[in-house]
Amino acid sequence: MNVIGFPNLGINEIRINPTAFSIGVFTVQWYGLIIVVGMILATLYAYYRMKGEGYVLDNTLDLAIVCIPLGIVGARAYYVLTSLDKYSSFYDVIAIWNGGLAIYGGIIGGIIGIYIVCKVKKYNFLQILDCIAPGVMIGQILGRWGNFTNAEAYGIIGNYDFLGASFDAAGLAKSNPFIMTINGMYVHPTFLYESVWNLVGFIIINLLWKKKKYNGQITLMYLTWYGLGRCVIEGFRGDSLYIGSIRISQLIAFVCFAVGTVLLVVFAVRNRKKASAK
Repeated sequence: MNVIGFPNLGINEIRINPTAFSIGVFTVQWYGLIIVVGMILATLYAYYRMKGEGYVLDNTLDLAIVCIPLGIVGARAYYVLTSLDKYSSFYDVIAIWNGGLAIYGGIIGGIIGIYIVCKVKKYNFLQILDCIAPGVMIGQILGRWGNFTNAEAYGIIGNYDFLGASFDAAGLAKSNPFIMTINGMYVHPTFLYESVWNLVGFIIINLLWKKKKYNGQITLMYLTWYGLGRCVIEGFRGDSLYIGSIRISQLIAFVCFAVGTVLLVVFAVRNRKKASAK
């Protein structure tokens, strides 16, 4: 049982048990339930978009059956490979019920699954990516609330880190209305920051959907938006995975933001030139 509060909002005690319910020796965690709901909603969203592109329900199910398992495997593999010192046996490696999934690994695994299905079924790869990418944001929006129920993935009050450079950011906590307490300890609710950031991005991307100019554009928007938010928010986290003094997820997020921004600009200029040449 964790005691969580938002003192600046007048919320001092929310008691949360990470376990939703138990059946005999089996326990079901809120985190797992939230992730499953996120997967279902993401799949329904993908079907909605794919239907608008001329695909049918079976096409969506083809992708879900392959991509969801590969996404879970990828999320676990990424986490394990970036923290090998925590694992001493094969059982430890596969014990995802003990925690340890990384979103970037899930995205990589999912993309591999999408590519395989598109190759076999002759679907348009970039078109399918565009249909699925905003759905991934739904999973991320909800998934971060799984971190809330576990009282994990929070930010540390004090220094802020950006690609190895450290800055004093303790003052940000004093005026932050959403500052959070976990069992009496003040922390940044980075789960909330990221969930809200992805919600805003999801809304913007869907508003811009009708203005889509080429296959892959929505995916680039997703990578750029998420990359920017994750890059900034990761600097607060107290549980980041590192390569030397660099936070791995922050570096990848920065690369996604930088590459995505460049490609969006390049393709926008190219399309404008094509339009003016007609």
